[in-house]
Amino acid sequence: MAKGFIFAKNYKKWYNKIGENMSLEILYEDNHLIVAIKPAGILSQEDQTKDADMLTLLKYYIKDKYNKPGNVYLGLVHRLDRMTGGVMVFAKTSKAARRLNEQIVKKDFSKKYYAIVDGILEKGDILKNYLIKDENEVKSYIGNSKNGKLAILEYSVIKILNNKTLLDINLITGRHHQIRVQFSHRQHPLVGDVLYGGSHYNQLMLYAYEISFYHPITNNRLIFNKIPTSELWDQFLK
Repeated sequence: MAKGFIFAKNYKKWYNKIGENMSLEILYEDNHLIVAIKPAGILSQEDQTKDADMLTLLKYYIKDKYNKPGNVYLGLVHRLDRMTGGVMVFAKTSKAARRLNEQIVKKDFSKKYYAIVDGILEKGDILKNYLIKDENEVKSYIGNSKNGKLAILEYSVIKILNNKTLLDINLITGRHHQIRVQFSHRQHPLVGDVLYGGSHYNQLMLYAYEISFYHPITNNRLIFNKIPTSELWDQFLK
């Protein structure tokens, strides 16, 4: 098991892209899995921008740590939006990747988020919508059962402060920009989410603070969590 911070300056290809002080936080590692914190602003997987991404960074980490020659296998099990930070799990074998993906399909894979939204929400609820992804705008919209995909989440209210509300969200489905779109649709966009009408802030106030799943080999239930920290997060969570 590896735990703590692994500094990205060891990964020469990415040194100039993510900065000397950038670090990866590894929460758990064994022969089948690696659980790490994705910082906000880093991609989950490489895209056309060729900016630094978690999948490639972790491949470099594995390659360096174990002196592996050639290509390193690492499976992307789930994604977080670029501007969303939080806990992610990656599969070190194809068997682990397949079994974790099966859990996502069967809803045995739990994902929980903290979000701070504009305005006051006094009680929790279950949100159900159909979402349409616009590939040209890299944005999603509310649709209907004929042209969209079902999106479901449930949330509870944790704290109300300065006309903002901290929510604890259990994401049932994982659609593109789902949390952002569903709360914007209800006139409570996320703080910092200018794309969907949120108030201006220096970061998107959305964080994947917990994931839970069955280990793909031992079948033990695993839970990993991380509390976000920043000036605004601290006001609500401390």
